[in-house]
Amino acid sequence: MMEEESATHVVQGRVKWFDPAKGFGFIVADGEDSDILLHANILRNFGQSSVADGAGITARVQRTQRGIQAVEVLKIEPPAGVPFPLSDEAENENLANLGDLAIEPARVKWFDKGKGFGFANVFGLADDVFIHIEVLRHSGFADLQAGEAVGLRIVEGRRGRMAVQVLSWDSALRG
Repeated sequence: MMEEESATHVVQGRVKWFDPAKGFGFIVADGEDSDILLHANILRNFGQSSVADGAGITARVQRTQRGIQAVEVLKIEPPAGVPFPLSDEAENENLANLGDLAIEPARVKWFDKGKGFGFANVFGLADDVFIHIEVLRHSGFADLQAGEAVGLRIVEGRRGRMAVQVLSWDSALRG
């Protein structure tokens, strides 16, 4: 076991692609001679069921007989250059200071990637919270699964409560 751990190293790169249905994807990182396999189980251990293509990722990796594989995700950042979506939808909110908004624990009710939106319920509240796919991508996710626990930063929009940031449950607990 100790030998395995000493053979790992940390890389910073970008998600080349990730397919939740297939259960894997790949990371590209400077200094690595090949793409790095990112398995869905490793991503789930970080607290996410998906990750957006182009998202920044810091991971602990290990060279195996089958190539380089991620063994632990340490950090995920939204894809670079993605403008913040829905800024015209939120009323009287300073979206530049997302970190000032409380993280509310929620469970995904449903999310339809094809339709580009879905809803979640904050624990203890009856009202649905709207989640737009662009907010999801901006938060570093590609998709959400019904029943998935997440942390949401929420504003009051013209049509009700809407998420302006989605966090994995684990990172919400750390944050």
